[in-house]
Amino acid sequence: MNDTETRNDKNGSKIKKKFQLFFWSIAGIIFFILLWEIISKSYASNILFPGPFLTLERFFNLLLSQRFYSSLWGSFLRVIAGILTAVPLGIIFGIACGMNKKASAFFRPLFSVIAATPVISVILIIFIVMGSSRTPSFTAFLMIFPIVSSNVIEGIKSMDPCLTELFISFRMNKRETIKYLYMPFLSPFILGALKSSLSLCWKVVVAAEVIVQPLFSLGLSMQNARIMLDTPELFALTLATIIAAGLSQLALSLAVRFINPVYGKISHDSVKDSII
Repeated sequence: MNDTETRNDKNGSKIKKKFQLFFWSIAGIIFFILLWEIISKSYASNILFPGPFLTLERFFNLLLSQRFYSSLWGSFLRVIAGILTAVPLGIIFGIACGMNKKASAFFRPLFSVIAATPVISVILIIFIVMGSSRTPSFTAFLMIFPIVSSNVIEGIKSMDPCLTELFISFRMNKRETIKYLYMPFLSPFILGALKSSLSLCWKVVVAAEVIVQPLFSLGLSMQNARIMLDTPELFALTLATIIAAGLSQLALSLAVRFINPVYGKISHDSVKDSII
């Protein structure tokens, strides 16, 4: 058997495994939809537990409502605001703590307090201090910031010391070391933190919106549905939030696939140029 036939067999085996995994995923979706329908039938009340088909019907009705898109857009902007503030600051603090043990010891209590504080307490405290409009975004920032910082710190700890010594031997200053060494090496850790925290960001933002009820938010729509005992509407809004988070995750994954190789190639060329 030549190399071409061996590669074809391996590719065929990979495709077969992917198809099998896809089949099991579809089977899992069907199983849980059937379980959902069975539980709904056992309650025999759409107010207590609506079924999947009624939920889908109300979801498609939402897609025809301008009010829904205004709420979705408002929640999306809060998610983006939380991420755009948490990621840059998380990178800066993470690099500072990773490069300096004193800085790490100084900020460790802050990270521990943020990680241990219940989300509901954070939401209520920020609501009292900052008002309803800023609470969801700032709560998301506080939840994501430690994740990004921790990932960056772990990335720096896992870095080969020989690379740092190489940059020192070529008399690179700290700015060049961060730009050409740390950022290319840490990009997978940063993107990993972003991917893992994006869904969390949606959860935190919508949870905060339910409590503080800012205008144009999915959380406010959910609270209104609860007050009106419109459980199918509540389920449909929950489904819309899940889909929005999933699409955001998909968009991020596609962006990572494009950015990572390009950024890695640019960084590699930059490192060679800077050393030469």
